[in-house]
Amino acid sequence: MPTVEVADLKDGDFLLDVREDDEWQAGHAAGALHIPISEFVARYGELTEAAPQDGRVHVICRSGGRSAQVTMYLVQQGIDAVNVDGGMQVWQAAGREVTTDEGEPGFVV
Repeated sequence: MPTVEVADLKDGDFLLDVREDDEWQAGHAAGALHIPISEFVARYGELTEAAPQDGRVHVICRSGGRSAQVTMYLVQQGIDAVNVDGGMQVWQAAGREVTTDEGEPGFVV
């Protein structure tokens, strides 16, 4: 499974958040694309439109389990995708920004 550490992510890396709506609303990484895993197959086209051509998709969830499933699916589709190890829990613990849709400080649930 292709994996990347939160510390290795740079500003501007394409991030796909596959957590559910309530988790996203509590807090997420600014600039991430949100497609819940429960809707992922139906909304797959949104990813292919938003993802950079010939770029890497960094997939994140709360702790890494759901994002691992989506990463494997994307790799099977021929997309350069990596799972963000530890997910949003590690993201927040590393001091990375967690925000709400309103731009307020968020948190990981």
